[in-house]
Amino acid sequence: MISKINEILKEIEQKKKDLLKEYEHLKKTYSFYIEWRKVIFTKKTREYNRKFKEWILRYIFTSQIRHLISAPFIYMMIVPAFILDTFLWIFQQTCFRLYGIPFVKRKDYIVYDRRYLDYLNVIEKANCIYCSRVNWLFSYAVEIAWRTERYWCPIKASRKLKWWHPWQKHFADYGDPEWFKECFNKNEIFYKELEEK
Repeated sequence: MISKINEILKEIEQKKKDLLKEYEHLKKTYSFYIEWRKVIFTKKTREYNRKFKEWILRYIFTSQIRHLISAPFIYMMIVPAFILDTFLWIFQQTCFRLYGIPFVKRKDYIVYDRRYLDYLNVIEKANCIYCSRVNWLFSYAVEIAWRTERYWCPIKASRKLKWWHPWQKHFADYGDPEWFKECFNKNEIFYKELEEK
């Protein structure tokens, strides 16, 4: 039985595909293309973008004091991020292998494409690389958690959530024990879903 929730989730999936098409339009708008994961701008666009680059000394001396004070606290988060990344790798290598769940590929979640923007100075690029690394690490971690939830507890929530995840369309409705028993510990759904992508 397909619930109304699943129909809405399918519509959301279609909207995500529409969103990806809009990202493709950005390439034309800002004159770039992607080759082997490298972003390449046209020469004319690069020259234009460089006009907006702020010199490093000016960037440092015009920074707000609150930004300078907070910088060490932001960058100290690299330690727990590194630990999290290590434990996620160990978790996947053991649990996902035992359960037969397809691995989450880091390269699909951790992207360093901001370094190709010519309007960023060296400090801004370093900040962007750090932000990309940590923020996308959390996306990677969430996908690992979602796949684990899909395997162990595929039941939709009983109330409105702030966020939903794509595996929920395969979850049993809250209160439907038959559907739950059908999808509990089943891996075929993972492979079907990954083939659709």
